[in-house]
Amino acid sequence: MAKPAKSVKKKTKPKLRIDQRIRRFFLRVISVVFLVAVLLVALGAVINPPTNAYMFSEGRRLGGVEHEWVALDRIAPVMARSAVAAEDANFCEHWGFDMAAIKLAIAEGSSRGASTISQQTVKNVYLWHGRLWVRKAAEAMMTPLVEAVWTKRRIIEVYLNIAEFDAGVFGVEAAAQHYFGVSAADLSATQAARLAAVLPSPKKRSASRPSNFVHSRARQIRDGAATIRADGRAACFES
Repeated sequence: MAKPAKSVKKKTKPKLRIDQRIRRFFLRVISVVFLVAVLLVALGAVINPPTNAYMFSEGRRLGGVEHEWVALDRIAPVMARSAVAAEDANFCEHWGFDMAAIKLAIAEGSSRGASTISQQTVKNVYLWHGRLWVRKAAEAMMTPLVEAVWTKRRIIEVYLNIAEFDAGVFGVEAAAQHYFGVSAADLSATQAARLAAVLPSPKKRSASRPSNFVHSRARQIRDGAATIRADGRAACFES
C-alpha cells in the first residue's frame, strides 16, 4: 500500500519591518531623482533651454520678456571675461564650488561672493529662486553633475544667455540691444563691464545710466577681466 505523499510547505519570505520598507522606499526615490537629474544635465549639454521658471513667472508678470539665444562664438570674448571677473574669478579653477570664497563668506557672515557661476547656472536652468533648503540641496547635488558633463565653455554660454540684466531682459544679446543698441558680438570692454556690474541686482542698477557705484564697479570689473586674461584664468572658456 502506497504511503500518502507528504504535503510540501511553501517557504514564505520574511516580511520587512516598517523601518526597512521606509528605507527601501526612500532609496528608490533618491535613485529615481538622481537618474532624472543626470538625464536633464545630459540634455542640457546639447539642448539650449528655451526658458526657465523665473523667466516664465516674469513673463506672466510683465506680459512678456526680451530674450534671444546666441552662441558663445557670437558674444564678445570680453563679455565672458567680465562676467567671470564680476561673479566668479576662479571659475576655471574650481569644480563647481569655490571653497575659498565660501570660507571667506562664512567668516564675514555673508553669502555674497560664495555662489559660483556654475551654481547660478544650475539654479537658473533647473531650479527656482529662493533660499529654501530643498533648493539648496538640489543645487548642491546638480552642480557637480553639470561640472562633470558640461564643458566650462558650455556653462558660461548658458549663464550669459539666461542671466537677468534688467526687468524682463534676459541674456546678453537682449541686454546689449536693450542698453546700448548693439549686438552681443559688438560689445566694447566698457559696455561689457557695465553689463556685468548690474549683476546680481539688475532691477536696482542700470548699465546705460550707471550710478557712481556701477561706474566704480565697472572699472574694477574691466581691470579684473584684463587680469584673468593675462594670468590664464580665462583659458578654460576661451580655448
